Amino acid sequence: MNTNKMAGQGVGNVRYLTVTAMLSAIAFVLMFFDFSIPVLIPNFIKMDLSDLPALVGSFSMGPLCGVLVCLIKNLLHLTITSTGGVGELSNFVLGAAFVLPAGLIYKIKKSRSGALIGSAVGAAAMALISIPSNYFFVYPFYYNFMSKDMVLAAYQVIAAGFGFEVKDILQCLIYFNAPFTFVKGMLSVVVTFLIYKHISPVLKGTQR
Repeated sequence: MNTNKMAGQGVGNVRYLTVTAMLSAIAFVLMFFDFSIPVLIPNFIKMDLSDLPALVGSFSMGPLCGVLVCLIKNLLHLTITSTGGVGELSNFVLGAAFVLPAGLIYKIKKSRSGALIGSAVGAAAMALISIPSNYFFVYPFYYNFMSKDMVLAAYQVIAAGFGFEVKDILQCLIYFNAPFTFVKGMLSVVVTFLIYKHISPVLKGTQR
């Protein structure tokens, strides 16, 4: 029995769990630092960078780590939910759709181009999945507090400012939410590219 190998695996498992927990805590905190961009999308849709730690985890520790960060941050947020878990479920599904392909592609092609391709694929997947997720689950919940007509009217005001018209919620999700979600994902990518080189050795335990 190779005790050195077993010890190394034990240290690796502890580091994996520690990093996953740390990134999950940071992601949970970042969920509180959200903000609206009313010129581009109705103000009940918020921008935040809580997927950033999950993307970092997906690159540094593997795609499963990224998915776990998405799961844990939303489980934590369930303790203060105002959506009965609907928002958290949607956030988890979209976050996982983002970081899983990003991490898988980077695992196959470990380079900046691999990370960029994986991130773009993940952001596109998140944007596409956001359409049915919002249409069938999230927005029906919103309608309990704001009528469907009021939601549509909020989009129509913004659309008019850009010189076009939207006639139903599905159009709104396609024209506004999907691009917004893609940009939100790519913003996390930009920040990750800026910081990853500096924090990766610490996360992986390879710093000197």
